[in-house]
Amino acid sequence: MAGMLNIGVSGLNAAQAQLNTTSHNITNAGTTGYHRQTVSQGAREPLFTGAGFFGQGTNVTGITRSYNQFLEAQVTQADNRRAQYAAYGSQIGQINNLLADSTTGLSPALANFFAGVQEVASNPTSVAARQSLISNGQALASRFQALNTRLEEIRQGVEGNLVQTVESINTYAKAIAEMNQRIVVAQAGGAGTPANDLLDQRDQLLAELNKLVQISVVAETDGTKANGGVSVFIGSGQPLVLRGTVSEFEVIPSQVDPKRGAISMKVPGGNTIEIAESLLGGGELGGLLEFRRSSLDRVQNELGLIALGMAKAFNDQHALGVTLEGRLGDGFFQMPPIGVVPQGTGVTVALTDAARLQASDYQVVGEGAGGFRVRRLSDGQLFPPSTNPAATGTFQVDGLAFAGGTLGAGQTALVQATRNAARDIAVAIADPRSVAAGSPVMANLPLSNQGTAKASGIEMLSVGDLPGTAPAFSSFALSFDGANLNLPTTGGYTIQRLQFQPSSGDWVPVGGPATASAAFNPTTDASGVRFRIAEPGGYSFDVDINGAPQSGDRFDFAPAAAGVSDSRNAVALGALQTRKVLLADANGRPTATFQSSYAQTVSTVGNKTREVQVNEAAQDALLAQATTARDSMSGVNLDEEAANLVRFQLAYQASARVMTVAQRLFDELISIGR
Repeated sequence: MAGMLNIGVSGLNAAQAQLNTTSHNITNAGTTGYHRQTVSQGAREPLFTGAGFFGQGTNVTGITRSYNQFLEAQVTQADNRRAQYAAYGSQIGQINNLLADSTTGLSPALANFFAGVQEVASNPTSVAARQSLISNGQALASRFQALNTRLEEIRQGVEGNLVQTVESINTYAKAIAEMNQRIVVAQAGGAGTPANDLLDQRDQLLAELNKLVQISVVAETDGTKANGGVSVFIGSGQPLVLRGTVSEFEVIPSQVDPKRGAISMKVPGGNTIEIAESLLGGGELGGLLEFRRSSLDRVQNELGLIALGMAKAFNDQHALGVTLEGRLGDGFFQMPPIGVVPQGTGVTVALTDAARLQASDYQVVGEGAGGFRVRRLSDGQLFPPSTNPAATGTFQVDGLAFAGGTLGAGQTALVQATRNAARDIAVAIADPRSVAAGSPVMANLPLSNQGTAKASGIEMLSVGDLPGTAPAFSSFALSFDGANLNLPTTGGYTIQRLQFQPSSGDWVPVGGPATASAAFNPTTDASGVRFRIAEPGGYSFDVDINGAPQSGDRFDFAPAAAGVSDSRNAVALGALQTRKVLLADANGRPTATFQSSYAQTVSTVGNKTREVQVNEAAQDALLAQATTARDSMSGVNLDEEAANLVRFQLAYQASARVMTVAQRLFDELISIGR
């Protein structure tokens, strides 16, 4: 009877454990991170008798979580990537809306500005048109500044989000370390059995941390036996949590750019290590860093490239014209300065060729003995290559002239060629009379000419040493002798025949410059030939000669008077709207106009935005699938638990019935003894 009673008690205890566990599952069905628990039980060691082995009941052998490491890894990986794309997408969407908007974008301001240039070209006598051009230029500069201001606001938001994210990482890391200690102590006190609820809480902390930054988790062991603790690593293996020890993250000024926040890790002992951004992939932190590095920096640099390139090209052309006061044109736009950090190193950078300019920052690295190299940060390329001697003096890279200043060996300086150009561009003139709409050279045909030839299409290439206040030069004439256009014997002029190249859209010389004459056949060249005339002082221009001259005809060239009806330079300024002046190819030929360069930026941002949205949607789907697969094993099914509740209740009642029977049998034996 005693054996039967013990068997009933063991069944009663087992059923009670099952009922408690099932109730625990039901009440935590909505708890985030909870894994369904089940009771494991086994038969007690049987008792041997002469008739065989008799069972002694059951024992509860453990309470286990329904946990599959592979399924959990799929969920965390998908959630990490989803968080990265979500962080990236929320930021780049702001830039996409900003640039593509028909009212806040750059395209309308560019169109209005060049409409003002065309108005001056159509009516150079109108002071109102000239004033309108200046106003449109100011509006264009304001649009550049407004776009840059908004990008800076986005940048400040990213920097703030980085700080908040790092603080959250530190908080989760400390919580995981504390949970490690609790689990180790709990499992040590429980003979090594899993502390299921504590493990769930720690797994949830790890899942939340994994949303912020990609982590790898390694179970700790004492010898060959797991002790319940875990170590957490980030990046390329930097320890974040080692059982109860935490390495703290913080945002510090970058060593390359002090205005830029860099992620560093303060390891035990007080040392601070700056972590390369490329090592911090995944999660919200990885998404913010990738957005700042790949999209925000690029867009701001490209916008600055357009501003700087436009100011340079427009100013260069404006300087080839004359104002209403007969002066050479001054800079129409205020040239944005090229930033060098830190100041005081003597490093200087000047823009020499806007066409070769790239949307990149540069690092000047001192090599000692006055030598230096330039590293383009967008792709890491080094100039000159490390196999060549270091540069000295002035060194040209991407249309920029670098001078190393006083940099010592190992010292560096950051050059932000275009980063702040959109912020700093401005209109430099205020007087409508200062708009250089005219050209400094005029061609006249004497009345004594007998042929039909004309000189037209004068395009200034350089004003050389012409005085700015009164751009005068000695008048000269081209004379035709029946086969050649002859230069004057004095003055040192040269003449070159030009040929148009459709592939590049440029006029290129045919042969070298001649000091005496250039051939012109009235029969074959009557449709027009373009010549380049240059003077030793540096001023030069192109001119079209067409028609059929007769021997003795002349083409007189003289300084243009300050006339109000000259719009030749305004026409050339207006042509910049459709002329390719930016983003030169490997041969140095420009491939983009201002508008197409901006359109390319808008297109790149739009495509990246769409790419991120598609990837985020894909990760959402993968996360949903992985979560479903995990929950099918680990999640609580209330219908199943309700059925288990009834089953274990009946098991409890049955075990109680066994004990009742044992009691009755015992009572019968007692009654027999009486």
